[in-house]
Amino acid sequence: MQAVAKLRNCPMSARKMRLVADNIREKNVDAALDILKFTRKEASTWLEKLLLSAINNWEQKTSGQDPDEYELYIKEILVNQGPQLKRIRPVPYGRAHRIRKHTNHVTIVLDNRIYLPGEEEEENEEG
Repeated sequence: MQAVAKLRNCPMSARKMRLVADNIREKNVDAALDILKFTRKEASTWLEKLLLSAINNWEQKTSGQDPDEYELYIKEILVNQGPQLKRIRPVPYGRAHRIRKHTNHVTIVLDNRIYLPGEEEEENEEG
């Protein structure tokens, strides 16, 4: 059973967010939360909140199952570039320079390594 959480228009460049996202890709949820808690970058706080939201989405989807019993892991994490805010900064001699404030979009997909009751039959019927 997969659960998805999305963070849109985060006010940070995608490059900075990817540095932290690459550290938690394919990790168990508990290990990923520990890594994010002790990483000293702003991106870690955004990703920690997003990961907790994804865990909560998985619990809602499975009607309150305990995520520790089914070994949740981060199946996929995507960091894409979002729109840029364009601002003007005055410089000498009456000129202006453009400032680009970057944003990004993050998508986390969680999955469980241990099948939920009744989940194995559904996959066998589809495939």
